[in-house]
Amino acid sequence: MRAKIFYFTLQDEQTKDGKLDWFDRARFEAIPFDHITPDQKANWINLTDNDFDSFLPLIDKKVKAEKLQKAVFQLFSAGVKTQRDEWVYDFSKEALIERMKYFVEVYDDLLENGVRRELDIKWDADLEKYLERKTKKTFEEGKIIKSCCRPYAKQYLYFDKNFNGRTYQLPNIFPSAKKANQAIWIKSGIDAPYFRLAVEHIPDVLPNGGSQCLPLYRYDENGNRIDNITDWGLTQFQIHYSDPTITKEAIFHYTYAVLHHPAYRTKYELNLKREFPRLPFYADFHQWATWGKALMDLHLNYETIEPYGLNRQDIASKEKPKAKLKADKPQGIITLDENTQLTGVPALAWDYKLGNRSALEWILDQYKEKKPKDPTIAKLFNTYKFADYKEHVIDLLQRVCTVSVKTMKIIQQMPATVEHQG
Repeated sequence: MRAKIFYFTLQDEQTKDGKLDWFDRARFEAIPFDHITPDQKANWINLTDNDFDSFLPLIDKKVKAEKLQKAVFQLFSAGVKTQRDEWVYDFSKEALIERMKYFVEVYDDLLENGVRRELDIKWDADLEKYLERKTKKTFEEGKIIKSCCRPYAKQYLYFDKNFNGRTYQLPNIFPSAKKANQAIWIKSGIDAPYFRLAVEHIPDVLPNGGSQCLPLYRYDENGNRIDNITDWGLTQFQIHYSDPTITKEAIFHYTYAVLHHPAYRTKYELNLKREFPRLPFYADFHQWATWGKALMDLHLNYETIEPYGLNRQDIASKEKPKAKLKADKPQGIITLDENTQLTGVPALAWDYKLGNRSALEWILDQYKEKKPKDPTIAKLFNTYKFADYKEHVIDLLQRVCTVSVKTMKIIQQMPATVEHQG
């Protein structure tokens, strides 16, 4: 016999005491339950009534395993899960070299001599297994690469499968600095505020729900570049639009634009909280592809785009100023430290959000001075000072302000409603 679901909820505006009082007085047999029939995916709360399931799947594990072709992207991967971010990430390449040399030295000392130091490294179950297998390691500077640890805040990463907990499919997407690629970095889910960003370096998995990386290309074991948009996906678009000129790269750009469409995100909000995005057919494919390419060019080239021209205000001081890195959005002010402010930040710039933060706020968060949680790093390698990066951060904020405003202006050109082409 199949179970039946009966559901009742109290009003959100009721206080805690009010709800407890209701439970104290309510008789179970008098509660006005609703009888709920789950949908085909076994969801029984926050049910949707839309056409989301009819859209093209962006990814599918069976497609990834090459067992079938019915998804737009062949290969996809979670971002790197280092399990020791404080050790393997740094804004300074020199600081990362020093720290990782120590890391390898401590590992090898225990492997070769059985000596575990008082100021130890960050161990986990995987690294303990490598030790048990007597996996020898040496420091290799060539394993230091650029990465997208967080949006608009690139860092250096020591990319090594033995010292990064999970590298997933990333070596087949970003095999080396000489093998260029672009990918759409997506984070969505119940506990993961939705964002999407074009990247050209290895992205991080990100906390609270993780992230997925959808590349334009993938690379085989011989380093050969292969289109990652499937032939099946290309055929769906060419047939639907009766347009044999549509290319896989244009589909990549089209995807990026749709993922930025406010009406799409609003209408399918509940779906996107528990499922990976799916792709509708919008009228005027080439317009959407053009928007997607423009957005991608902005987001990939943010470090070289023209600075916005925010007003810089400095106060002379003989004392070393304390770092602040705070935003006053209503006033359009960014306070870098006790001596320096940027004013004139347009309100539109704050509207470009990735998850629960604007692009500008991601930068401010990442460059703050934070006490390391790892005791060894706190004692031996706590060298980060905002003052060393102040001018770089000011330049970065100026450029990302331009990116933010131009991004929002493109998004504002998109239709106010979801308009599918049947």
